[in-house]
Amino acid sequence: MNKVNIICMKWGDKFSASYVNKLYAMVERNLSIPFRLVCFTDDAQDIRSEVEIQPLPEIDLPDNIPERGWRKLTVFAENFGGLSGRTLFLDLDVVIVDSIDDFFTIPGDFFIAFDSKKVKRKEGNSSVFRFEIGQFPQILEYFIENFEKVRSEVRHEQAYLSREMNRLGKMAFWPKPWVPSFKYHCAPSWIRSWFEAPSIPKDSKIILFHGLPNPPEAIKGISGKWYRHIQPSPWIEKYWTE
Repeated sequence: MNKVNIICMKWGDKFSASYVNKLYAMVERNLSIPFRLVCFTDDAQDIRSEVEIQPLPEIDLPDNIPERGWRKLTVFAENFGGLSGRTLFLDLDVVIVDSIDDFFTIPGDFFIAFDSKKVKRKEGNSSVFRFEIGQFPQILEYFIENFEKVRSEVRHEQAYLSREMNRLGKMAFWPKPWVPSFKYHCAPSWIRSWFEAPSIPKDSKIILFHGLPNPPEAIKGISGKWYRHIQPSPWIEKYWTE
């Protein structure tokens, strides 16, 4: 197989360079296919040299709107980053725990993680999605031309992306065991959380950390919510490391 692309984005101060460095290390340990990892960022300081750096894509958004991940939609530009071919987008706070070769070899035009919180809506979680560079430019074009309309109809970028891929008949979800949510699938619920520590579900490949906690908090057993209890997960450090 030709070299594949893995891309991520880092902007603002939510994630440090360490997240990018750990992502590269996890990919290197768990992908046997030749790859390039490209980080699109406004601050490349302290990012390891193996990571290719490109400027953060520009998108005209109002300054006062809440962060909803809209910038991710720029990856659907026709010649995004001068890249070509099969591309896997990864959020910086995922934790890779097993081989990710299958994310590139499974046949299909578009795959995304299933959003476990939106079961009835069958919406995607854009922490992990795969596409072909330049294959769906209409996703970005329509958003730019109809930004206010889109914002009035959907809450965030992954809802818009899911809706548009459904309309194109291209929506497909990764096998659920591959991409478990830490808080919904790794962490025990309710009473059990006081007696059982989070663990890795069978057949997991990439663990998603959407919302709270993030990996450093999960390691320490900090849930990030007063109503949610979790015990420490020191096993995360085995995988989430440079």
